[in-house]
Amino acid sequence: MAGCATPGGNAELRPCQLAQTFKTQVTATVELNYLLYLPEDYGKPNKEWPLMLFLHGAGERGDNLDMVAKHGPLKVIREGKPLPFVIVAPQCPLLESWPNAVQIAALSALLDDIAARYRTDADRIYVTGLSMGGFGTWKLAEEFPHRFAAIAPICGKGDPARAESIKDLPIWVFHGAKDPVVPLKNSQDMVDALKKCGSDVKFTIYPEAQHDSWTETYNNPALYDWFLQHKRGVRP
Repeated sequence: MAGCATPGGNAELRPCQLAQTFKTQVTATVELNYLLYLPEDYGKPNKEWPLMLFLHGAGERGDNLDMVAKHGPLKVIREGKPLPFVIVAPQCPLLESWPNAVQIAALSALLDDIAARYRTDADRIYVTGLSMGGFGTWKLAEEFPHRFAAIAPICGKGDPARAESIKDLPIWVFHGAKDPVVPLKNSQDMVDALKKCGSDVKFTIYPEAQHDSWTETYNNPALYDWFLQHKRGVRP
């Protein structure tokens, strides 16, 4: 550019616009509060339990941890239906979102911490989430495709360009056909991309459901039975 000196040169610097690039790596400190559920007979010795990570939706973000149990597996448990999993349900900070790369890294680190402190089976780690948590479920699987035994994203959105990386992962997708918040097309595009890669992904569409496609899903014992059929690297 005429009249501009290059960085480090001796010529007089004049007002101008220089296209520059700066690249660095930063480390963030993330604090996640979470609810932890241990099965009634967790105290039995010499048993490793399947571990389920539940990711809530955008409406449950913040610092009221009880909101994490408003929907999903913990709600099912509070209604008197125990589940045979160790369940960890973190709360996303108010101004963050689960698909955010920093939060995804924090979730993986949280799973490491739970695995180190509780008797869980590393080959039976499952992830499920609704709405924003559905986005996070897809993102976790895409970032760590060999960590999980199965995932169940509900009314979420994945990246079809990354379908190849998770084509061998057992996946059960859920969505309401009339969802006005997260369009059905988001799940449909991901399912189509997976099938093109040879995946045997399961896809349940609720014809009359709007955004709440999670209540029926989490109330269905078949979901939990399906999870328990899968171990990492082993086809049922």
